[in-house]
Amino acid sequence: MLQIDDLHVRYGGIHSLKGISLDVAEQRIVTLLGSNGAGKSTTVRAVSGLVPIAAGNISFQGRRINGLPPHEIQKLGLVQVPEGRKIFVNLTVRENLIMGAYHNRDKDDINRSMHRIFSAFPVLESRLEQRGGTLSGGEQQMLAIGRAMMSKPKLLMMDEPSLGLAPMVVAEVFRVIKEIRGEGVTVFVIEQNADAALKIADHAFVMETGRIVLQGSGTELLDNPIVKEAYLGQGRVEDAQAS
Repeated sequence: MLQIDDLHVRYGGIHSLKGISLDVAEQRIVTLLGSNGAGKSTTVRAVSGLVPIAAGNISFQGRRINGLPPHEIQKLGLVQVPEGRKIFVNLTVRENLIMGAYHNRDKDDINRSMHRIFSAFPVLESRLEQRGGTLSGGEQQMLAIGRAMMSKPKLLMMDEPSLGLAPMVVAEVFRVIKEIRGEGVTVFVIEQNADAALKIADHAFVMETGRIVLQGSGTELLDNPIVKEAYLGQGRVEDAQAS
C-alpha cells in the first residue's frame, strides 16, 4: 500500500535518512521502532509531504507522491496523527473533530463518523463542548486520533502515540489501534515503546541513525535478543549485531 524506496532526507548538512526502504501492506499494523534521533519522525514527515526529500521514491497505492503538498496527500487517504497531538487547544472537542472532516460536506456522514469516534472513545462525547487545551494528555491523544479518523483514512500514520501517557492510557490507545485495523484501515505506528508496539504489530522495522537495521514480524522482533538488548539501553542495534 505504501512503498518507500531508497529514501534520503537532508537537513542542511545533516543526512537524516540514509536510503531507507520499507513497505506497509494493506490492512496491517506496521511499526517503525527506534530511539530518539533515529529518523522515525523524519520518515513520517517525508511521507506526509512536510519535509522535502533529497532522493528516493514514495508511492501510495501505486501512485508516486513525491513532491505533492500535504493537503493533496491527505486527500488520497494517507493521514497523520502527529507527535505531540497538536490539537487545536482553543477549539472545543466537537470543533476539533469537525476540523478533521473539513473536506466532507455531508452533515449526516460527519455525524455518523463522530458517533463512531465516540464508540471508541466515550470520554470525548462527555467532553464535547470542552476546549481541547483543558483535556488531559490521554484525552488529547484520543482527540487527535479521532480527528484523524474523521477524514476516513485508508492509511493512518501515528507518530509516537504513547508519548507522555500513563500505562493504562497507553493500553487503551493500542487497543483502539487494533480496532481501527479491524475496520479495514491500515496503520503505520512510529514508536519508541517497543513492547507495546510489537505486541500488536503484524510487521515491524527497527531504525538506527537513519537506516533500517532490522525487520520481521512483531512476534519475531519481540523475542529477538538484539532488540531486547538495544531497548534495555545496553547498546545500539548495529553494535549488538557486530558483537
